[in-house]
Amino acid sequence: MKRMLAISDIHGDLDKFERLLELVQYNHEQDQLLLLGDYVDRGFQSRAVLEKVIQLCKNGAIALIGNHEKMMMEAFRADSMSVKRWFYNGGIKTLQNYGYYIEKDDANYWYTTEEMPNLLEMNEEIRPHLEMLKQLPYYFETDSHIFVHAGVHPETPLETTDPHLLVWIREEFHNGYSGEKTVIFGHTPTKYLHQSSEMFFGKNNIIGIDGGCAYGGRLYCYDATNSKIYYVE
Repeated sequence: MKRMLAISDIHGDLDKFERLLELVQYNHEQDQLLLLGDYVDRGFQSRAVLEKVIQLCKNGAIALIGNHEKMMMEAFRADSMSVKRWFYNGGIKTLQNYGYYIEKDDANYWYTTEEMPNLLEMNEEIRPHLEMLKQLPYYFETDSHIFVHAGVHPETPLETTDPHLLVWIREEFHNGYSGEKTVIFGHTPTKYLHQSSEMFFGKNNIIGIDGGCAYGGRLYCYDATNSKIYYVE
């Protein structure tokens, strides 16, 4: 492959996603595209983004799972805390993409336990996407790089790390990683890592590429082969 291209934290913004792919002139026959999770929630086109991800994977892209996809799957277990967590993190907009009517369109409304099972019965529109999400890996590793949504545990071998950590870990990874391989990750917007919207290059061989697209910020693509940065706003 000519380039290894990493994109993370699209969060339902199909327009930025498509413009970014056009900007980098992505060619599936020459480039390896790596999508690092958080395709859904907060934005208005989560369903369309997942459909785009599926299409790209059919042509060789590698898509990893993020914490928002994990919350989405867990919400359909119909326990109130899982649903509440997803709603609080932008799940309502995602559900509306799949034809769900949310009576109280407010993430802070506390749905009762009795309301939950009826609210999140799986419909036939969302079912295939949930099945697809179950198949996504948590990381991708090469001889020189680790691609993952949130990060890796500094003291645990990657293959035995609790998957929950790979999509949720923050400071313990940011401050404690000391491995030889470069870790490319999303999950934590760069402005929280170094008070800047620019990509984050940690002194301990970690690269943060979440430009805060979910909050109106940048969507980055990092060419890990040539150390080149692309973004759209």
